[in-house]
Amino acid sequence: MATEALNLAVLGPGGIGGLLAALLARAGNSVEILASENTSRAIVEGGLRVESERFGDFQVSVRSATRLERPVDVCLIAVKNTQLIEALERVPCDALGGGLVMPFLNGIEHVDVLRRIYPPSSVAPATFRVATARVEAGLIRQTSPFASVEVAATADNRDRVEWVAAQLKAVGLDVRVRDDETSMLWDKLSFLAPLALLTTHERANAGAIRTRRREDTVAVILEVAAVAAAEGAAIDPEAVVRFKSAYRAPSQNVPGYAPPSMRMF
Repeated sequence: MATEALNLAVLGPGGIGGLLAALLARAGNSVEILASENTSRAIVEGGLRVESERFGDFQVSVRSATRLERPVDVCLIAVKNTQLIEALERVPCDALGGGLVMPFLNGIEHVDVLRRIYPPSSVAPATFRVATARVEAGLIRQTSPFASVEVAATADNRDRVEWVAAQLKAVGLDVRVRDDETSMLWDKLSFLAPLALLTTHERANAGAIRTRRREDTVAVILEVAAVAAAEGAAIDPEAVVRFKSAYRAPSQNVPGYAPPSMRMF
């Protein structure tokens, strides 16, 4: 099954969803974008374009609609948390069939929301560490050397998750399937929360935080790790510190730089 192409939908063709859709379409998978009428029209007319040192610059054609009308193997959800409930109107449960719902959202709470709407065993949370931005409708710019996906599987959906993971790996992403959903989600949050809090407080990018606010960064990471432990997650705060120390944000003078507010990890 892992060698078969996917029939998938992508809800939210922004920096994350647009990049995933373009990579999967280029590899021969059947991709349909779910978005507003204006965005759908722009993508149908101009396709999806990617600018990336890791994956190259390329353009692909995909289908696009405002609402899912037929079953798919998986629907990747890549909208912002604040837009989730409204956006899910584009993915009716009865249209999804037996497909997976794979959210690439920040945070924790969205998983329970999705499992109240779709069959719980069909929801497979995922995380994506990458620096990317939607420059305009249909144009995605990816700037980080890393692009790693993690997906949580259960006994009820492991075969389907492994199938999707194999396709994501085949397009050049670093992919890992995990059994511990809670720890996976808190791993990502332990990186994002300190970054968001301190860049906002300092009104500066990640590079400035790394040099001027290192002690504060470590302190916030340790605090998030303590909360995660109380929630039953096992994360390694030292690994988060090492990753944050190694990460170098693109220079503001380099074409393709995206400000912190445009990045999703």
